Amino acid sequence: MGLVLLVVIWLITLVSTYFFVAKTWWLPAGASAAAAGIDHHFTVSFYLMGFVFVAAQLALGYLVWKYREGGSSQKASYSHGNTTLEVVWTVLTTILFVGMNLASSSIWAAERFRAAEANAVHVEVTGMQFAWYFRYPGPDGKFGLTKPELEDASAGGEAALGLDTHDPASKDDVVSGVMVVPVNREIEVILRAQDVIHSFFVPSMRFKQDAVPGLAIHMHFTPIQTGDYEIACAELCGLGHYKMHGILKVVSQEEFDKWLAAREAEKQ
Repeated sequence: MGLVLLVVIWLITLVSTYFFVAKTWWLPAGASAAAAGIDHHFTVSFYLMGFVFVAAQLALGYLVWKYREGGSSQKASYSHGNTTLEVVWTVLTTILFVGMNLASSSIWAAERFRAAEANAVHVEVTGMQFAWYFRYPGPDGKFGLTKPELEDASAGGEAALGLDTHDPASKDDVVSGVMVVPVNREIEVILRAQDVIHSFFVPSMRFKQDAVPGLAIHMHFTPIQTGDYEIACAELCGLGHYKMHGILKVVSQEEFDKWLAAREAEKQ
């Protein structure tokens, strides 16, 4: 029985390790300026934790076989603990986790704590059950007022956001069901949620942040490759969570300007 358990434990360990090493199921190609750095730390974390996991599982399989009933002349003995050993592995674990945290903190902080560039494109992203809406401030660079009493999710568009049409700043606001941004330009995202917590997740941009009701969360990223990218909600937000997805279209600056101008002309 001990040999069977050893084979099963080692087989599960090696097969699961193969899938990670071969990257059978992996992240999509990165398309943002921060993606390379994030992927590097992601890979380092997997290799470090993978080494610990494989070593522990191989040791577990060996010990199960070595101390199997009736299969070894050496009996396992109970140990109340080894203070030196516990101090060593606690210190090593602390160094590993704190070190990994410090190594990646600069990338994390760059998108969250550093202010966006002066020429960044501002996009307000609002999550609601079960859709994403994207609002652009228009030529005046100002977002119009929104009021909860004006919100009508069933109507969609500006009505879903509760846009106050009497506010002069709202006259040129553009509301879209697709997020369109220019390539190689920083995008400041202002995240909002109307009902429950949602999570704005763009895998290809390595961009993920909760949207919390009552908060306006500012973050930014820089797309470096044109194309269409999936937007998902990574927070279980209700029965329709599975269908809450959208599209991020990264286009040239010229295409973006034409698209925004066309949407603004529709409001005239």
